[in-house]
Amino acid sequence: METKSLIQIEQLCTNCNIDQSFVLSLHELGHIEVIEEQNGYFIKDSQIKSLETLIYFHTQLDINLEGVDAIAHLLKKVDSLQNELMQLNSQLKFYLES
Repeated sequence: METKSLIQIEQLCTNCNIDQSFVLSLHELGHIEVIEEQNGYFIKDSQIKSLETLIYFHTQLDINLEGVDAIAHLLKKVDSLQNELMQLNSQLKFYLES
């Protein structure tokens, strides 16, 4: 595994002042992928932005894990619907131009 693109969860939690169990709970709920290696738990750097968003909800807005879970599901749904809308708009443009 390429460790250059991995961030150690322990270090991230220390920097963000959160408990490691919160991040592992997000993994159990399916919101982030945690990679377990000999020297600890890691996440891909491509997931940092979404993890930071969920950490923000938890720490700054004081939302519990269940609330963060619900928000994350809603954000995924909104993203999915936006992608579908863009796809349908493209198809509609194609048919109107034909």
